[in-house]
Amino acid sequence: MILQPSGFLRIGDSELEYRMIGPAPDQAPTIVVLHEGLGSAALWGDFPANLQAATGAGVFVYSRAGYGASSPVSLPRPLDYMQREALEVLPKLLDQIGFRRGLLVGHSDGASIAAIYAGGVQDHRLSGLALIAPHFMVEDVSVASIAEIRTSYETTELRTKLARWHKDVDNAFYGWNGAWLDPKFRNWDISDYLAYIRVPVAIVQGEADQYGTVRQIEIAQEECYCPVEVTLLDDAGHSPHREAPAATVSAISEFAKAVLRPAGSSQGQAA
Repeated sequence: MILQPSGFLRIGDSELEYRMIGPAPDQAPTIVVLHEGLGSAALWGDFPANLQAATGAGVFVYSRAGYGASSPVSLPRPLDYMQREALEVLPKLLDQIGFRRGLLVGHSDGASIAAIYAGGVQDHRLSGLALIAPHFMVEDVSVASIAEIRTSYETTELRTKLARWHKDVDNAFYGWNGAWLDPKFRNWDISDYLAYIRVPVAIVQGEADQYGTVRQIEIAQEECYCPVEVTLLDDAGHSPHREAPAATVSAISEFAKAVLRPAGSSQGQAA
C-alpha cells in the first residue's frame, strides 16, 4: 500500500489512525513507535519528527484500538491485552504498511508490547528494540501510582486534559486503568519472552519513574541473551521523551543508527 502522511488502517474490526514521517518502508528502514497506556499518535508530540530527523529513517506512529481517533474497544479489556496486541494485531499492521527492515520503539505499555512481539514472533525484519520505561512484571509502585491516577481522573481536570488526545477518553482510560487495577493482573509477567529476543535492546528509563523501578531493567539484563544497552536519566520520571527529550532522542537515535547501519558500513545515517 502507499502510505499517506496520515490516515487510517483497517486491522480486523478496528480503524487505526496513523502518521508516517519521512521515507516510506520501501525506501528506508522504518521505526515503528508504540505509545503508552494512556497515549496516542498525537500525544507523542514532536518526538517522532525529532527521531526521524536524527536517524534519517521513516517513522510510523499509530494509535492502538481504544486510543486517539482509532476505534473504541469493548470494556473491560482482557488482562492479556498487551500479548494480544503484540501477537495478533502488530504482525498484521507491519505487513500492511510494508515493513521491510527497522526497529520498534515503545513507551510503557508500548515497550512491553514491543518486547512481547520481538520474543514471540521472531521477525527477521526487526533489527532492534528501544524500550522507554518498559514493564515486564507488575510492581507495587506501579499499582499504587495507577490507583492514584484513577482518583485524579475522577476528581480533577485530568479527564478534560486527556480528552484532547482521545475521541473516547473514558474508553482509553478505563480500558488501561481497569486492567492494571484488577487483582488478577498482579500475576501479569512477560519476562519469559525476553529470552527469545534475538536483536539488540536499548532501555531508557528515568530515575524518578513513578510507575516502575530499576528492577525492570535488571530483569531485561538477566533474561535477554542479546545486548542490553541502558540509559538511566536522573532528570526524568516515567516519560523521558517529554521530560528529557534531547537526551532521550539522542540515546535512541544513536542506538537506531548503529543497529540499522548497513553491513560493512562504519558511519553515516541509516539507509
